Amino acid sequence: MQSHDRPRERLTRLGPRVLSDLELMELLIGSGTKGAPVQVVANELLKMAGGLRALSGWEVHDFQQVHGLGPAKAMELMATVEFARRLREQAFMAEAKIDSPEKVWQRLEPLATGLAVEKCWVLSLNRRHRLLALQEISSGTATSAMMHAREVFRNPLRHAACGVIAVHNHPSGDPMPSEADRKVTRQLMEAGNLLGINLVDHVIIGRPECDPLSKGWFSFGENGLI
Repeated sequence: MQSHDRPRERLTRLGPRVLSDLELMELLIGSGTKGAPVQVVANELLKMAGGLRALSGWEVHDFQQVHGLGPAKAMELMATVEFARRLREQAFMAEAKIDSPEKVWQRLEPLATGLAVEKCWVLSLNRRHRLLALQEISSGTATSAMMHAREVFRNPLRHAACGVIAVHNHPSGDPMPSEADRKVTRQLMEAGNLLGINLVDHVIIGRPECDPLSKGWFSFGENGLI
C-alpha cells in the first residue's frame, strides 16, 4: 500500500467522510502487535461485532476478546463508543421537545442499540412536551421487561409532569407490539387517568431493517391506540 493510500494520509487529504469503517477502526486502534497487524485486528473486530452499529452494545471484555487488543486499548475503544453515544444524546437534548414518535426513537435508539434484553424507559414531559426527565425503570429478558404503572408514574409525579411517554425496546428489532404490550398500554392509560397525568404515547424501539414498515419504531399514539 502506498503511503498516500493509508488511512491517516487519506484522512489528511480527503477528510474523514471518505474513510471506510475498516479504515476508521484502524485509526482508532493505532497500531497492532507482533503477529497481529492493525489491519487484521480492525477487520477481526468489525467481523466479530457485525459492524460499527453493534459496537454500542459492547463492553470492555468484548473488546478484549479480539486478538491483538490489550486491556488499555479495549478501555480506550470503550471510551470512544461512549463518547460517540453522548455526542448523539447531547445533540438531541439541544432541542429536547418530544412531540413525535420519531423524536422518541431518535432519543432512545442510541440507548437501545445492541441490547440483548428488553429495557423500559419513561420520559416525563411538561405541558409543552419539553423533556423534564428520562429514566430507565426496568431491565428484563430477551422477550420481556416489567412495565408496572407504579414504576412508570413514580418519576413523573416527582417532577410534576403533565404527560409521560412509556418506551421499551424489542431486541429482535421488530417493533410490532405483542398482546402483552397492548395490555400494559391499556393499564397505563387507566393509571394515568386516575393520577391526572396523560399517557402521551407508548413507543416500542426496534430497527428499521427489521420493521415491516421500515421505520424502526411502533407508536400506540400514532396508530390511534391511545
